[in-house]
Amino acid sequence: MESPLSIISSKATGPLLAELAQGYQAAHGLVVTLESIGGVDAARRVAEGEAFDVVVLDAAQITKLAAAGRVLADTVRAMVRSTAMLAVRAGAPQPAIGTLDEFKATLLAARSVGFSTGPSGVALLAMIEAWGLTAQLKDRLIQAPPGKPVGAMIAQGDVEIGMQQYSELMSVAGIAILGPLPPGAEIASVFTAAVCAASARPAQARQLVEFLTAPAVAEVKQRQGFELV
Repeated sequence: MESPLSIISSKATGPLLAELAQGYQAAHGLVVTLESIGGVDAARRVAEGEAFDVVVLDAAQITKLAAAGRVLADTVRAMVRSTAMLAVRAGAPQPAIGTLDEFKATLLAARSVGFSTGPSGVALLAMIEAWGLTAQLKDRLIQAPPGKPVGAMIAQGDVEIGMQQYSELMSVAGIAILGPLPPGAEIASVFTAAVCAASARPAQARQLVEFLTAPAVAEVKQRQGFELV
């Protein structure tokens, strides 16, 4: 029996990839193992040459890995898009975020704002800096520890409001999702798959990437809260 193919990914795509891995095994008879961790750690481990067959991360991280020769550039394929949304604890007042001014006012009124270590968190900090609000908000911005969902922080009362990709918030109990960020503040991440340069079975890894990005699995992606690319 052949050894499993391995995928490393950020937690954002973990549940999706777990379901797709089962589908791949059913279709091709080959087991796929999955390790979903904080995206920063996943990128670091691939950059250090750890032996994985496929990596799925935000497009910017994959681009850096390709430039460093840690993934095969001709195998890079966009897989899904994930939109960031704002959430509060279930039962708490739900502030308006339908316009850019309302969103800014909600951030400024919040006692604490949770955000992730991933690309959505980086984008939020960049927007706050561009709006000139860093000094006003810096003491209330709370970054989730690597691998900890922002939704869990909201549900536990660690933060008053928080932002993360919808795919990570949708299944968290004890929170209410306010919706996507307004025009002018939209944040979306494109998660991308690629074959790792360290893969000992690049041909089979390529087939796995093709499966993960095929139109045939679109329904699974949408059901898991992602958008198609």
